[in-house]
Amino acid sequence: MSPPCPWELRHARNSRKAALAVAASASLALLATACTGQSESGASDDPNAETTITFWHGWSAPAEVKAVQANVDRFEKAYPNIKVKVVGNINDDKLNQALRAGGSSGPDVVSSFTTSNIGKFCSSGAFLDLKPFVEKSKLDLDALIPKPMLDYTQFDGTRCALPLLGDAYGLYYNKDAFEAAGIKAPPKTWSEFAQVAKKLTKTKGDSYEQLGFMPNYHGYETVVDHYMSQWDHAYFDEDGKSSVAKDPAFAEMFTYQKKLVDDLGGFDKLEKYRNTFGDEWGAKHPFHTGQVAMQLDGEWRLGMAKDAGVGFEIGTAPMPVADDEVDEYGKGFLSGTVMGIAPQSKKQNAAWELVKYMTTDTEAVVSFANAIRNVPSTFPALKSPDLKTDPAFKTFLDIAQHPESNSPPASVNGATYQLTLQDFGYQYESGKVKDLKAGLEKTAAQIDRDIAQAK
Repeated sequence: MSPPCPWELRHARNSRKAALAVAASASLALLATACTGQSESGASDDPNAETTITFWHGWSAPAEVKAVQANVDRFEKAYPNIKVKVVGNINDDKLNQALRAGGSSGPDVVSSFTTSNIGKFCSSGAFLDLKPFVEKSKLDLDALIPKPMLDYTQFDGTRCALPLLGDAYGLYYNKDAFEAAGIKAPPKTWSEFAQVAKKLTKTKGDSYEQLGFMPNYHGYETVVDHYMSQWDHAYFDEDGKSSVAKDPAFAEMFTYQKKLVDDLGGFDKLEKYRNTFGDEWGAKHPFHTGQVAMQLDGEWRLGMAKDAGVGFEIGTAPMPVADDEVDEYGKGFLSGTVMGIAPQSKKQNAAWELVKYMTTDTEAVVSFANAIRNVPSTFPALKSPDLKTDPAFKTFLDIAQHPESNSPPASVNGATYQLTLQDFGYQYESGKVKDLKAGLEKTAAQIDRDIAQAK
């Protein structure tokens, strides 16, 4: 059995706070160097024996912690021989230190919010290969789980995780602001979106009374990969080389976003206004306060906005698509929590029972989704009559099941290529880089070098 191999777990949603993501990627790269590959997956423990396993997760909010424990309680009732010690609010340092040390005090089951690091998790041996367990349990994952979620929990033929709830991104809009501006329906194409954003924008001196949409890449959730999900695109070619300079979708997206920035007042004016926004997770979020009339966000924003007591009616819709791809309207960006088994666990069969239960049992998935307002990660749960939903939330359930919804492909160096592309976005939107074609070529070359060095 290979030595314990630590990985980075950060309590933040995918693609948020680029600096933290860079730190997580760097830390993971250093820690993964000690790995010699996946451990042998011939687990020998008796899953029917009386045993206790440890489950580490990153949730910390009281309601979320309570929801995790409720699901574990249901598991223990279904599997009375297996007791679960739940440890929440595990930050990166605690997790890495424990896994470095190894021993019986470490976790058996782990979950991570960082889907962008699945390439590292699988290739380094940080998460155990689940294929033997899936085959032993005769799970038909293709029939059970939406394809994008299956894709972001495996890498290069190794399935080292399963999805534990998902996030689907769409468009939130202020229905009152739409009505006041005479806008009848949410935009379906990017051209329509630009017109609507300008129509909703009200200036006030050198600032804004209301901004139709915050397009800047430092805006909440308006990052490159979220934009790109609404264009047909390929980050890599069939040889694994970066396609960002060759696939015209990238140049089209960057050109569109830059024009939207300019049309809505320019980079400097927008940045000055953005600096007046409240925290992304608090009641003073700019969509809650009416500072922006449209917001790109995940399904969780609906509950947060209602909890904040917004003074307007909220509308939800898919984000728009490229003008020549209107037949794909309804798709969106997907991410979510992943769940796996620690390779140093001596109780892998029992650990698998918990992973299988929490990720594939319909009652467990639905109950957890209802409790923390996330999108279920299995088809039966998405269609369950027990799922608490309304027309606004159903938008995100539909996005999760849309055949063209997508997530960035996994890479051996995790989110590094996304962050490289994001950094180029900052330079281009601010005018520091003038030549889009040359900039994308330079970015593609950097992505290829980074991946080559990580292998």
